[in-house]
Amino acid sequence: MSNAEINAFFDEPTNTVTYLVWDANTGYGVVIDPVLDFDVASGEVDTRSVEYVLTAAAAKNVTIEWVLETHVHADHLSAAPLIKSRTGARIGIGEHIVDVQRIFRPVFNAVDVKPEGGDFDALFSDGEVLQVGGLSIEVLYTPGHTPADVSYRIGDSVFVGDTLFMPDYGTARADFPGGDAHALYRSTRKLLALPPETRLFMCHDYKAPGRDHFAWETTVKEERAANKHVRDGVTEEEFVRMRTERDAGLSAPKLLLPSIQVNMRGGRFPPATSNGVHYMLVPVKVKGSSASEILKGA
Repeated sequence: MSNAEINAFFDEPTNTVTYLVWDANTGYGVVIDPVLDFDVASGEVDTRSVEYVLTAAAAKNVTIEWVLETHVHADHLSAAPLIKSRTGARIGIGEHIVDVQRIFRPVFNAVDVKPEGGDFDALFSDGEVLQVGGLSIEVLYTPGHTPADVSYRIGDSVFVGDTLFMPDYGTARADFPGGDAHALYRSTRKLLALPPETRLFMCHDYKAPGRDHFAWETTVKEERAANKHVRDGVTEEEFVRMRTERDAGLSAPKLLLPSIQVNMRGGRFPPATSNGVHYMLVPVKVKGSSASEILKGA
């Protein structure tokens, strides 16, 4: 059993939970999935969400050694670089980030993305263990939502990223490029094979119908008994059929394009152009000959 202390910070605009986790004995800790506030309509960036985390860490005399990303998020921008700048913390993510970068580098012509995940300080393999003060943090490879998702196990607690949601909400989508519903099912079973009392901390909550409050902590036992998508008895075939049908009707996340561009760079924005301004790209998909003529111009 670890002496981990856990503070959760819920960002309602993106439905994201950031965690500050630290060793009560030494004061060394980590931040998991920090949020950078971004208004897509105006292009304005704000740091209020991450400032809450840094203020709390300072108040508790926590030394942040790592910023741990569970995956390249498609619904919010990462504030990892700000934490690194303020504290000297290193930024880590699963080693399969290189697969995500391989998919999206050509989509955005992101020639500045460093090879082999070089925008991050460390790439973690399945089963790797980080030592942070008295905390042993085990990396669990849990792909499916994306090909690069990992979860972090700290004592009796696991931070599951987007692999699982609260029992009444189910699981994450698996239709992003590189996503795989079969892999997602197997990742959920990997997590649900942990001891029943294991505490599971979600990266998101969307307040399922009938629930009047946000929630982000549950247990393996509760998920196995009641998760609407992967409770005990649901087969892989049933899950994949459900997930595929459900994903086909989902719209793209509001911050999808800016999130991927920033997060695959470890939270770094695309380079500024000659006028000193940073721009997010929007790839244009042409449908029909008329649209093609419009794009070509006169």
